[in-house]
Amino acid sequence: MQEERSVSALRKTLGLAMILAGIGSAAGQLAKGGAPARSGQASSAAAQATEAPRIENAKLETSAVGASLDATLREIAATAEQPEWVGYHVDEVAGERGVCCDGDWSDRNCGTCRLEKENSETTSTSHTDGKVKLEGARQLVVLYRLEAKQVVKIRVASQDCTLDVGGLPFIWLTGVKPADSVALLTAYVRGSDFEEHSERKIGNGALTAIALHADASSDRALESFVAPEQREGLRRHAAFWLGAARGKAGLIALQRMAKTDPSSDVRAQVAFALSVSRESGALDEIIRMAHDDTSSHVRGQALFWLAQKAGKKAVGTITGAIENDPDTEVKKKAVFALSQLPKDEGVPKLIEVAQTNRNPAVRKQAMFWLGQSNDPRALQFFEKVLTQ
Repeated sequence: MQEERSVSALRKTLGLAMILAGIGSAAGQLAKGGAPARSGQASSAAAQATEAPRIENAKLETSAVGASLDATLREIAATAEQPEWVGYHVDEVAGERGVCCDGDWSDRNCGTCRLEKENSETTSTSHTDGKVKLEGARQLVVLYRLEAKQVVKIRVASQDCTLDVGGLPFIWLTGVKPADSVALLTAYVRGSDFEEHSERKIGNGALTAIALHADASSDRALESFVAPEQREGLRRHAAFWLGAARGKAGLIALQRMAKTDPSSDVRAQVAFALSVSRESGALDEIIRMAHDDTSSHVRGQALFWLAQKAGKKAVGTITGAIENDPDTEVKKKAVFALSQLPKDEGVPKLIEVAQTNRNPAVRKQAMFWLGQSNDPRALQFFEKVLTQ
């Protein structure tokens, strides 16, 4: 199941979603509104003055944004026949973890991100002025790979990462406004096909970058992406980031989606997004979905993600579904949800269902998951059943 793989990866790295950044030197200053200088030479002092990330193995220069970020990037792209990178930083959304260039959210320092490696490998070494940062980065680096006069890739990373550019030109832009960055990235999101499941797609990179901006324009952009008239693929992807990164504003948007989105597939993704939200009202909304959604698929998914959250509220809702949901398939999913609870909570409930539930398909499901638990109490139960 795609959602199960997603939550496994998320728990391993999340702290909130899919990447890069660094610090170094700079060269060539752009007159405001003009084309960037291509000197290829830079001083470390100049880079530090513009707060560039640490950048290694690059032909580095800095350039001020001209009339607009969009116009500046278009000017640079117009002469980019061969591969090169453009980057800038904005404030990063609050959180305990940074974004590493391999697509993970991590509570460790990122190390070196090799931008030209196919798998975006990192090393275990971290650089931040020679010291390891103990707190999450406050700046997000947004990166555009240009080739054949167009943007071909968008990636992000926390400022404490180091970027190895593989010997390519790298232009560091200064004076970027967060709202302008969100507006530029929004164009790439709207022009992308989110029905194709590829984290390397340009639209996915743009959406990730928007979600991690610490700016109110990001909330407005994401809310526009989940409007009912938008494509389902985009609504599903944006729903995840509303839960993973956007806090209270994200929760409010997800609550609205849970009640009004016309697609059961999207509402099922909303249940997942709520399960990764850290807002206190998220659990209550998953419980409401498990009780009230008109789709048995959504109710079943809500039960599954509810089990991942665990807790007394989760147990009550899951056992209630086993007893009261009119759909046998939902009942069976609820039994599976019991198997996902901590064993001290789940195994006794599974035994109870196997012993007392009136639906034979439900009892059979409970027996199956007891057999998978490898719990001594399950063995004792089977021995008792077989000797009666």
